[in-house]
Amino acid sequence: MQPLSQRAQEMGLPMTIEMAQKARELSATGKHVISLSLGEPDFDTPDFIKASANEAMIQNFTHYMPVPGFVDVRQAIADKFKRDNGLDYSAEQIVISTGAKQSLLNIFLALVDPGEEVIIPAPYWVSYMDQAKYCGAEVKILSTTMETGFKITPDQLENAITDKSKIFIFSSPNNPCGAIYTEDELADIAAIIAKYPNLYIISDEIYELLNYGEVAHTSMASFPAVYNQTITVNGLSKGFAMTGWRVGYIGAPAWIAKACTKLQSNFTSGTNSIAQRACKTALEADPTKVQYMVDTFAQRRDKMVAWMKEVPGFELNSPPGAFYVFPRVVELLGKKFGEKVMETSIDLSMYLLEEGLVSTVPGDAFGLPGYIRFSYAAAEMDLKEAVRRVKAAVANLED
Repeated sequence: MQPLSQRAQEMGLPMTIEMAQKARELSATGKHVISLSLGEPDFDTPDFIKASANEAMIQNFTHYMPVPGFVDVRQAIADKFKRDNGLDYSAEQIVISTGAKQSLLNIFLALVDPGEEVIIPAPYWVSYMDQAKYCGAEVKILSTTMETGFKITPDQLENAITDKSKIFIFSSPNNPCGAIYTEDELADIAAIIAKYPNLYIISDEIYELLNYGEVAHTSMASFPAVYNQTITVNGLSKGFAMTGWRVGYIGAPAWIAKACTKLQSNFTSGTNSIAQRACKTALEADPTKVQYMVDTFAQRRDKMVAWMKEVPGFELNSPPGAFYVFPRVVELLGKKFGEKVMETSIDLSMYLLEEGLVSTVPGDAFGLPGYIRFSYAAAEMDLKEAVRRVKAAVANLED
């Protein structure tokens, strides 16, 4: 008899982590693998943020802290929401968690009962699905394509809503494709959801700062009609190169924030005290202090898109945000390498790892088969070499 719980057996390992793990295993055999599978900035945390963490230790911020976070740090987050997003949140509406991933799980646990529906546009971040299912939700996927800009239409959403629908979750800028919803597009979605007061929105804005200026960032909670139905999720990992600090946060109606605090009190309690002090410093700084990262990513994006368009069978657009390209690869499916047939984008992604020594993530992980995600959060010389390897590997495929 299998001793593991049913929930442990049913939950999968995120494919982003799985592919990175396979790349490390292959590297351990002495092969030079270029890993473009993880969504981690290749910058170090800025020195002014690290200095504040050192100061926090000297000031003895080394004890237990309030479960939702230090009041002054939550106020700094509320001030950031007002400054950057035009959102009015009080400190009592903010909950700081151990990464945005925990923030998301807190929300699902607080709102979703078994049998209720969670609506997710695809492509979606890998953990949305497993977290929703962990809570017993029935998941509805709304598919998109490159031709639609990887964005759903208002009709798609309205046709999916039933009396069991509880949460609509999306990210903008999007992981894995970098799509950003315009203010008008979000207004149309908000108008629909406002008609269903028992339907809540999780607006994942973790890539907010990674925006290349072509589509302005708009927060869903900025629409008054859905402010009380929206939970805004953000964090420090992507925009401030603070992946290892594990700080995420939400702005939400007070009753949801209170429920998330209660849940968190029984799992992790408050987020690391030193990381919280660093969080305050980061968010109080002018966002232009990390613009150098955005500028570098923008340059890499332009080169990566140009290089990728030269790979036979790859179709892609230029993403306005995040740090990924997400080419469609359906033209390569059905081709062979020896006896191995590329039946799915998973097969092709594994082939690029094993034969091309480039680690990627297949679109299947994000609910959109036929695509592959490449991160360009890597040195330009590695990106150029990775695309050269991919191009060579694709050239070895036969009909």
